[in-house]
Amino acid sequence: MIKQIKSSDIKEFITNNPKTVLLDVRTENEWNTVGKPDTKDLGIKSFFITISQDPSFLDNVKQNIDKEEQVLVMCAAGGRSIIAANLLSNEGYNTLNVSDGFSGNGQDPGWKNLGLPSIIDS
Repeated sequence: MIKQIKSSDIKEFITNNPKTVLLDVRTENEWNTVGKPDTKDLGIKSFFITISQDPSFLDNVKQNIDKEEQVLVMCAAGGRSIIAANLLSNEGYNTLNVSDGFSGNGQDPGWKNLGLPSIIDS
């Protein structure tokens, strides 16, 4: 069972788990139009590797993320990220699903709506 974490709890989680990275699995179009989480001020690395119709998703993750790190997996609202978190967990990664994602899930506001650092690449 994949653990869930809300965006509102991420700062505290990182404080207690400094070997954490954020993996955003949305599409490039979403990153460019809606925005990306900016984790520099939080002291962790971000990775942007889309899961949508990408057969090399797992290979890309394995090339970039160490299994010793906690991986916060994010998408727009928590649906795709739970799939990615399960795939990665099956490969031996310690994953948590960001349940409200970048944009919110209807119950919880999400990263962007909480005012957590984000950027839009144009």
